[in-house]
Amino acid sequence: MHTPDLEYLKVVAGVFLERPNRFVAKVTLNGREEWVHVKNTGRCREILLPGTEIFLEESSNPRRKMRYSLIAAYKGDYLINIDSQAPNLAVKSALKKNKIIEIPDITLLHPEVTFARSRFDFYYEQSTAKGFIEVKGVTLERDGVALFPDAPTERGTRHLQELILATRKGYRCAVLFVVQLEGVSYFRPNWEMDEKFARAVQEAAQAGVRILAYECMVTPEKLALTNQIKVSTER
Repeated sequence: MHTPDLEYLKVVAGVFLERPNRFVAKVTLNGREEWVHVKNTGRCREILLPGTEIFLEESSNPRRKMRYSLIAAYKGDYLINIDSQAPNLAVKSALKKNKIIEIPDITLLHPEVTFARSRFDFYYEQSTAKGFIEVKGVTLERDGVALFPDAPTERGTRHLQELILATRKGYRCAVLFVVQLEGVSYFRPNWEMDEKFARAVQEAAQAGVRILAYECMVTPEKLALTNQIKVSTER
């Protein structure tokens, strides 16, 4: 079954001005100021700075309160997709196309499946195995290194702990860090931001959970997984 890569249909450029809360931002668009929806509740403080060139998706819903959603922004030479829904859609497409070499030939794929206290992003089956995949979108880059998280995440730590539990029960599990930009040298957990999460990544790797990271091809209109990149779990 063919699943298209994630594509945005109506994209326009603008300039970021301010973000008074997690959900909305003020931007300049075609010479006028406009309030827009932010498709990422994370901090993105190092990305969304006044004067930053951004990209917005125009909604086709005439009843929607805000006509545009902020989906990407430049940070220096990096174009970063910040749409928090995009990584799952890109992973689904990549799995269907056998682009994730560690999880090939999937015969069944279901999103949002509950195990223990967690709802994992995907449950999958192969001819000889079944397992869970948890997807984490990565927008934080520092000195050419991709980092996650950009804020403390108790939920993320719990996900890793329960992936360990599922692995011990015979499931083949993975956490897949989707780096929403291209050109980074490698990925590592952000020890400085959340040491508990970083230690949980190490423990998961030791327990047999696959720790994967893929960078993406990013344009204003598209996000698609491309290359697997190196993962370091060390501080």
